[in-house]
Amino acid sequence: MNPLEMVVIIVAIVTIGNIIRVKQMAKYGLRDDRGSRRSRHRDEIGGFGSEDYDRDDTAETVRLREEVRMLKERIHTLERITVDKENSLSRQIDDLRNQ
Repeated sequence: MNPLEMVVIIVAIVTIGNIIRVKQMAKYGLRDDRGSRRSRHRDEIGGFGSEDYDRDDTAETVRLREEVRMLKERIHTLERITVDKENSLSRQIDDLRNQ
Protein backbone atom coordinates (compact mmCIF):
# COMPACT_ATOMS: atom_id res chain seq x y z
CA MET A 1 0.00 0.00 0.00
CA ASN A 2 1.23 3.44 -0.90
CA PRO A 3 2.01 5.67 2.15
CA LEU A 4 -0.05 8.48 0.63
CA GLU A 5 -3.08 6.19 0.34
CA MET A 6 -2.64 5.21 4.00
CA VAL A 7 -2.59 8.86 5.09
CA VAL A 8 -5.73 9.60 3.06
CA ILE A 9 -7.51 6.58 4.62
CA ILE A 10 -6.52 7.66 8.15
CA VAL A 11 -7.73 11.23 7.55
CA ALA A 12 -11.01 9.91 6.13
CA ILE A 13 -11.55 7.62 9.13
CA VAL A 14 -10.87 10.42 11.62
CA THR A 15 -13.16 12.82 9.74
CA ILE A 16 -16.01 10.29 9.57
CA GLY A 17 -15.53 9.51 13.27
CA ASN A 18 -15.77 13.19 14.21
CA ILE A 19 -18.88 13.66 12.08
CA ILE A 20 -20.56 10.70 13.78
CA ARG A 21 -19.52 11.97 17.23
CA VAL A 22 -20.92 15.46 16.59
CA LYS A 23 -24.19 14.05 15.25
CA GLN A 24 -24.60 11.79 18.27
CA MET A 25 -23.82 14.64 20.67
CA ALA A 26 -26.41 16.83 18.95
CA LYS A 27 -28.94 14.01 18.93
CA TYR A 28 -28.65 13.41 22.69
CA GLY A 29 -28.27 17.07 23.65
CA LEU A 30 -24.66 16.89 24.78
CA ARG A 31 -22.15 19.71 24.50
CA ASP A 32 -18.50 19.65 23.61
CA ASP A 33 -17.05 21.00 26.88
CA ARG A 34 -13.46 20.00 26.38
CA GLY A 35 -12.42 23.62 26.68
CA SER A 36 -10.58 23.60 23.39
CA ARG A 37 -10.26 26.71 21.29
CA ARG A 38 -12.34 25.04 18.62
CA SER A 39 -15.34 24.47 20.93
CA ARG A 40 -15.12 28.04 22.28
CA HIS A 41 -14.97 29.36 18.72
CA ARG A 42 -18.02 27.28 17.81
CA ASP A 43 -19.87 28.84 20.78
CA GLU A 44 -18.87 32.35 19.72
CA ILE A 45 -20.07 31.96 16.14
CA GLY A 46 -23.37 30.40 17.17
CA GLY A 47 -22.57 26.83 16.25
CA PHE A 48 -23.08 23.70 18.27
CA GLY A 49 -23.33 25.52 21.61
CA SER A 50 -25.43 28.45 20.44
CA GLU A 51 -27.85 30.34 22.66
CA ASP A 52 -30.94 28.69 21.14
CA TYR A 53 -29.47 25.32 21.96
CA ASP A 54 -28.75 26.47 25.53
CA ARG A 55 -32.36 27.55 26.07
CA ASP A 56 -33.63 24.11 25.10
CA ASP A 57 -30.94 22.52 27.22
CA THR A 58 -31.75 24.65 30.28
CA ALA A 59 -35.19 23.12 30.91
CA GLU A 60 -33.76 19.62 30.69
CA THR A 61 -30.82 20.58 32.89
CA VAL A 62 -33.13 22.04 35.54
CA ARG A 63 -35.28 18.90 35.47
CA LEU A 64 -32.23 16.64 35.79
CA ARG A 65 -30.76 18.74 38.62
CA GLU A 66 -34.06 18.51 40.50
CA GLU A 67 -34.16 14.75 39.96
CA VAL A 68 -30.58 14.40 41.23
CA ARG A 69 -31.45 16.52 44.29
CA MET A 70 -34.45 14.31 45.06
CA LEU A 71 -32.38 11.15 44.65
CA LYS A 72 -29.69 12.53 46.96
CA GLU A 73 -32.35 13.25 49.57
CA ARG A 74 -33.68 9.70 49.26
CA ILE A 75 -30.17 8.26 49.63
CA HIS A 76 -29.58 10.46 52.68
CA THR A 77 -32.83 9.21 54.21
CA LEU A 78 -31.93 5.59 53.52
CA GLU A 79 -28.46 6.08 55.01
CA ARG A 80 -30.00 7.67 58.10
CA ILE A 81 -32.46 4.79 58.50
CA THR A 82 -29.66 2.26 58.11
CA VAL A 83 -27.44 4.01 60.65
CA ASP A 84 -30.35 4.44 63.07
CA LYS A 85 -31.17 0.74 62.83
CA GLU A 86 -27.55 -0.19 63.50
CA ASN A 87 -27.40 2.13 66.51
CA SER A 88 -30.74 0.88 67.77
CA LEU A 89 -29.63 -2.73 67.43
CA SER A 90 -26.37 -1.95 69.26
CA ARG A 91 -28.28 -0.31 72.08
CA GLN A 92 -30.64 -3.26 72.38
CA ILE A 93 -27.71 -5.70 72.53
CA ASP A 94 -25.97 -3.57 75.15
CA ASP A 95 -29.19 -3.41 77.20
CA LEU A 96 -29.52 -7.18 77.07
CA ARG A 97 -25.90 -7.64 78.18
CA ASN A 98 -26.38 -5.24 81.08
CA GLN A 99 -29.40 -7.15 82.40
